[in-house]
Amino acid sequence: MLLLRVVLLLLVLPTHGQDSVTEKPGGLLPLAKGACTGWLAGIPGHPGHNGTPGRDGRDGTPGEKGEKGDPGLVGPKGDTGETGVTGVEGPRGFPGIPGRKGEPGESAYVHRSAFSVGLESRVTVPNVPIRFTKIFYNLQNHYDGTTGKFHCNIPGLYYFSYHITVYLKDVKVSLYKKDKAILFTYDQYQEKNVDQASGSVLLHLEVGDQVWLQVYGDGNSYGLYADNVHDSTFTGFLLYHDTN
Repeated sequence: MLLLRVVLLLLVLPTHGQDSVTEKPGGLLPLAKGACTGWLAGIPGHPGHNGTPGRDGRDGTPGEKGEKGDPGLVGPKGDTGETGVTGVEGPRGFPGIPGRKGEPGESAYVHRSAFSVGLESRVTVPNVPIRFTKIFYNLQNHYDGTTGKFHCNIPGLYYFSYHITVYLKDVKVSLYKKDKAILFTYDQYQEKNVDQASGSVLLHLEVGDQVWLQVYGDGNSYGLYADNVHDSTFTGFLLYHDTN
């Protein structure tokens, strides 16, 4: 091994002619101080060990923004959050589009039934319907002047009233419905005086029911009176008809 190193050293050393002088204009240059004459170059040594890593360099400048990536997968639905505070009422909106026309309603027909009649002379016969033959109103002809009875043609609620002039005799008058006395009125005659008696009632009638007035009791209580300045009247009219 030592011999090999010596050989390699001899091969790399310069020759004697190279080491003497370098010719320059005007003379020869002397050899470098300390240079050995007749030396040979040695063989290259083994590579040294790797040095320790150097310190991190400075951060480079930010690069350009990359392209937008593909959307990720939809995540699972989260829990329902708490109800928020009610907001302030917004402004009033525009009117909506008119709705469709409704179905035709029920008929607007108005049911009418009314009469108002009066006496034309004294009543002298008791216990029979009083015939009021002085007609003030009977447009529907629901009152029959020949019998003195009102005939119900429209079922519903009716109002009846009577106002009687009392003269010469006491008066006992009753209002009948279907052969049954419903209302009674008694007035005692005061001598040399004209008195008044009246009564009124609400009755529900069915079609075919009849209503009338008549004197009740003995023959001494028929003081109903009428002349050209005194009237005794009987009136009735429908308030509202039955819907069923």
